[in-house]
Amino acid sequence: MTNKFAWIMSPNIEWEDKKDLITTSLESGIDHVLDLKDLKNIQKLGNISVINPDDDSDIILVGIGGEGDGTLSLDKDLNNSQDLATAKSLKNNGKKIAAYIEIASKSHEQLAVAIGKIADYIILVGKDWTVIPLENIIADLQKRDVKIIAAVSDAEEARLALETLEIGADGILFEPKDFTQIKEIAKIVEDTSSNSYDLKEATITGIRGLTSGDRVCIDTASMMNIGEGMLIGSYSKAMFLVHSESLESEYVASRPFRVNAGPVQAYVMTPGNKTKYLSELETGDEVLVVNKDGKTRPVVVGRVKIEKRPLILIEAEYEGLKIKTLLQNAETIRLVDSKGEAVSVSELKVGDKIKVFIDDSARHFGMAIEETIIEK
Repeated sequence: MTNKFAWIMSPNIEWEDKKDLITTSLESGIDHVLDLKDLKNIQKLGNISVINPDDDSDIILVGIGGEGDGTLSLDKDLNNSQDLATAKSLKNNGKKIAAYIEIASKSHEQLAVAIGKIADYIILVGKDWTVIPLENIIADLQKRDVKIIAAVSDAEEARLALETLEIGADGILFEPKDFTQIKEIAKIVEDTSSNSYDLKEATITGIRGLTSGDRVCIDTASMMNIGEGMLIGSYSKAMFLVHSESLESEYVASRPFRVNAGPVQAYVMTPGNKTKYLSELETGDEVLVVNKDGKTRPVVVGRVKIEKRPLILIEAEYEGLKIKTLLQNAETIRLVDSKGEAVSVSELKVGDKIKVFIDDSARHFGMAIEETIIEK
């Protein structure tokens, strides 16, 4: 599942009131604003992308006039549409564009599909949102590199738009009414972006201490709860749920922002069902936090610490599939057992059940593909 997102359409109100709504949106993780009047003022507020017809905007808006007086032109011959020509010209000049389309007929739907083959984003608007043929447009453009945004009026419509079909719209656009609505819709976006992994129970078959290796700690910009960790493994097709350091220990204080993940060659699961080598991670990257039930959330890497530490080899088996991973050999390093509880690698025994993720796909440069790759 790809991450969902929200944009706001700033209301036509005084700048000071508008500024407060935009600032709250930014604090809630919504960093794109469609605005027709205050481009320069908004750009001063922070790292915000502004969608506007002006050439200086971050994303150029096609299909709505500077006074908000229209939508994409509807020509009988779509191939001769002036808006299509404008979109092509902007795209050829390396511009990022968003097309604003009011869906009022089958012809508007066809126009949306046509310009969706050119634009980076298409914003679908309707007086009665529930009759917009979102499913058809998603299906027609599913193989195109375009993000489909549904304009919605409230939280209920936002959830419906993001969950249409198995895919749903990539994002939503809404005009915020108040601060509470912004936070409510931001939470819906976060929830619908959350992927879930079907965790299996593997049986420990071997535990063996090893010499030292370069071990990676992932310090994130988020706090993790008990029961949360990251999917880590020596094999991209079979990864262990390594618990965060959110538990107290008699040896060290809890560090709920950290996962002691293992040596540099191991994989970690990242958003979009992709993986990275631990050695590749840098400040600002995103990784997935996974809880004992397989539910995920993306977090930002704040720091990566690589230090030489003694290692331990963990071997397990699931339905005849033998899997392995390396971890630091220390009492504070924990996996998650079949009951969803953290268990230290120093206490693991042959026959214990621990939670793992088994992927049927092979991987090429971290992306799941249909191919046979042998890892041992």
